[in-house]
Amino acid sequence: MKAQVVRSHQREFHVKILESGEIVAAKALGNLLKKGETVVVGDFVTLKEVGGHFEIHGVDKRENEIFRIIVREQKKKVTAANCDALVIVSSVSKPAFKRGILDRFLVRAYQWGVQPVIVFNKMDEYDENVMDIEFEASRFKFLEIDCFEISAIDKNYKPKYLKKGRKELEQLLGGNTALFLGQSGVGKSKAINSLAGVDLKTKTVGKGGKGAHSTTWSEIIDVGPFSLIDSPGIRSFSLEDIDADELLSCFPDIVDIAVTCQFKNCKHGEKSKGCAFKELDPKDPDTKVILSRLESYLKIHEEISEKAHWEKNLS
Repeated sequence: MKAQVVRSHQREFHVKILESGEIVAAKALGNLLKKGETVVVGDFVTLKEVGGHFEIHGVDKRENEIFRIIVREQKKKVTAANCDALVIVSSVSKPAFKRGILDRFLVRAYQWGVQPVIVFNKMDEYDENVMDIEFEASRFKFLEIDCFEISAIDKNYKPKYLKKGRKELEQLLGGNTALFLGQSGVGKSKAINSLAGVDLKTKTVGKGGKGAHSTTWSEIIDVGPFSLIDSPGIRSFSLEDIDADELLSCFPDIVDIAVTCQFKNCKHGEKSKGCAFKELDPKDPDTKVILSRLESYLKIHEEISEKAHWEKNLS
């Protein structure tokens, strides 16, 4: 029978039988794991009942994988699979909005091959003098990313600055499985509580404005019309396992411009000769958008280039 993994802990799993919808405990066969196979949240598996217990005998081919590379071991660590959307939750209040962290999540979205969705949360506390949400959303128009404004604590909040809000977000998620990510404290768990009608463990944001970690597991929450994969919040999001030479491919909105530079090894910096980005019309509103994305690319590239990719294997 076919099932989907909805929660995991070491070699023990909770799976949802697709035909009946029943959730049962199951164990993965030892020889399955010895072959190097991994079983993660979101996997579709072949399930067999043996002696009153359920066993996982096989894992179906994945549409995509949420993973990181353990550079020292050159191994891929997969934490989830078969995600239809990567929902990136960002705060417009406390903790303060951080463009760089949002762009880091987008790098992962394109590395994993999962469609990103951006949710600006805590709009009930929004101050347009502190942050320009319309510009921040416009930064992704060339990527055609859907952006939403919501208040996780106010279900009746209606969008005031963007075209899409809670209603449109629910419609987009309908029938899909989504992975929610966000810096700790942005209200990710509360957003899931609000959308899914479930009660996850939450903690309040500290006085310093930094979020406290709240979720301690990864699981699929079935809320009827759609499913949510919840994962632990983070305070920083390292990209050191990504090869600097491959980073540009994770910025598809600036690739077409970058490849037209006079020199193939162009660094796209202020002193770079023949850089195509210098030829952009400063009067064109789109130039500000493109350059803001280039700035993020350069910051991340500098960070992950501090140590050569091959050197990381020896660390």
